[in-house]
Amino acid sequence: QVQLVESGGGLVQPGGSLRLSCAASGNILAIHFMAWYRQALGKERDVVTGISIGGRARYADSVKGRFTIFGNNTKNTVFLQMNSLVPEDTAVYYCNADVTVQSIRGDYWGQGTQVTVSS
Repeated sequence: QVQLVESGGGLVQPGGSLRLSCAASGNILAIHFMAWYRQALGKERDVVTGISIGGRARYADSVKGRFTIFGNNTKNTVFLQMNSLVPEDTAVYYCNADVTVQSIRGDYWGQGTQVTVSS
């Protein structure tokens, strides 16, 4: 079993920054891809950014130039640095990971962390 634990959410003023983290734990054989999604109240969950191990990151157009995803492979942790936040970034942010546990590859989600951008 794999657990993804997010942290770093909170309340921030427009123009501010936050850094989210997601730590994967469990009997992990390999991590293939990690991503951040977000879901605003009353809306669908959308992908924000994702990165493959050793690969290039991709970003939703709405966050390009403001958000950066990076990871610490040795600690199975991925971070989301969010700068120049705007109220439209308010959402619950979820970590997602494509992981092989023993010989089984699966898709896992964290519990979500709330980000609120408001003055």
